[in-house]
Amino acid sequence: MQLDISDFPLVWIRRDPVAERRDEALFAQFEALLARQQAFVILSEAGLDDDGHVHPQKERKRAVLWMKRHKAALRTYIQGMVLVEPSAAKRLAGKAIAVMFGQFWGYPLHFGTSRDDALDLAQHLIRAWLPPGNGSTAAHQ
Repeated sequence: MQLDISDFPLVWIRRDPVAERRDEALFAQFEALLARQQAFVILSEAGLDDDGHVHPQKERKRAVLWMKRHKAALRTYIQGMVLVEPSAAKRLAGKAIAVMFGQFWGYPLHFGTSRDDALDLAQHLIRAWLPPGNGSTAAHQ
């Protein structure tokens, strides 16, 4: 996986077969994003996995430990993940996954029907963000 932050606060995550084993770099990129202390949304055009790819136990354990160390920042700054999923059947099936995903990662999983739909949803999530500790009703720009 690799992150494209060129349109921050929209952060695209893309599969990169060459970079699949560079988890350390991916975790470092996420840590740098969280250190900005600004809201962002993760987007992906990968949709839901068709290939049944299962991460090895060691990778899953490492991701869980990383998530636990960064739980507060993940919940504060990541406003959601939006997957582009054109298949209505997969979006429907994804609703059950989205519940578990949100409970685990601390931010919601949404589905867009197209890239444009996903971008609209992501922009809405960003506009709705209020900085931590800000009691005002104005959205953070």
